[in-house]
Amino acid sequence: YNQPNVSEILDRAKAALGNENYQEAIRLYGEALKLDPNDTDAYFNRGLAYLKLGDTGKAIVDFNQAIKLDPKLALAYNNRANAYEKLGDTDKAIADFNQAIKIDPKLADAYYNRGNAYGRLGDTSKAIEDYNQALEIDPNDAMAYNNRANAYEKLGDTDKAIEDYNQALEIDPDYASGYFNRGIVYHNLGDYSKAIADFAQAIKIDPDDTDAYNNRAFAYAEQGNYKQATQDAKKARELGNGDALQYLSDNKLIQD
Repeated sequence: YNQPNVSEILDRAKAALGNENYQEAIRLYGEALKLDPNDTDAYFNRGLAYLKLGDTGKAIVDFNQAIKLDPKLALAYNNRANAYEKLGDTDKAIADFNQAIKIDPKLADAYYNRGNAYGRLGDTSKAIEDYNQALEIDPNDAMAYNNRANAYEKLGDTDKAIEDYNQALEIDPDYASGYFNRGIVYHNLGDYSKAIADFAQAIKIDPDDTDAYNNRAFAYAEQGNYKQATQDAKKARELGNGDALQYLSDNKLIQD
């Protein structure tokens, strides 16, 4: 019986990771690290698997180890930062994103993630700067357009927000959140038919989108279409969001 060699185990581990079989990947990377305790990639990839499983503490330990072995591994800083974000430690996360960007100024993902972190801290203009950078490097990132649109919307710049949602949806026509978010903007602008069309599109892509039903119900109500509003509100409550139904009921607007 031949002891399987490290590269064989690593191939199987990588395949498991690619197939989202994270437990198996973790087991195999562990085996590989017994045979070669200095394999940076094995620590890094096992860290990714832990992160995917929500085992954030173990992920951080593995990213630490990868960084110790290769202090120039930008992706390890980027993902350790994502782990810190999950723990709610945004300051540590931003420090790691900074480090990732310093090592690799072309790492679009690090700008995008740091933008999200700034957004969570309420620093909207810094968030927008980071999304700008991410999009300069990777102009096909629908999520970066979507999140930059959310940021513009926060600043009250509706035109720019809609422009960015349009761009996101052009890149990825199946992006439910893009339709949902643009629908909210249209609703706030009082353009209820456009809002309804966007919520409908979000529902088509994700038929269990309780918030899309809920918001479409409000939009129908604004148009005075209480029958449709009631139908959507009931569906939304069935899926877990009772706001619209409560509103219709409080205002005696329910129409079956």
